[in-house]
Amino acid sequence: MLFATNIRAFLLKNWSTQIARDDIRQLIRSSGSVAANNIEAQEAVGQKDRIYRFKICRKEAKESILWINLLKVYIEDDKSLVTFEKEATELLKIFSTIINKLDSK
Repeated sequence: MLFATNIRAFLLKNWSTQIARDDIRQLIRSSGSVAANNIEAQEAVGQKDRIYRFKICRKEAKESILWINLLKVYIEDDKSLVTFEKEATELLKIFSTIINKLDSK
């Protein structure tokens, strides 16, 4: 959830052009979806549901990386975007590890 919260705080300061706003909206959705689906995975009713939710988390982390990279064109503060990209990549790796461990059971 911290990932989504930090992104929102940063993006509020960088709401400039229409194209940037569209990309920002997408990043807000994908980062929030990582958090929401992680909660769903923790509360899953079964192993298959849990794996499915973690796969969605991984997919949304990948999508967040895409939007972050697209926003680098419009937003000057590349330092924060690089930090967010690293965090999203770490989340991607974490979810991949979780999925691999759950699939092997």
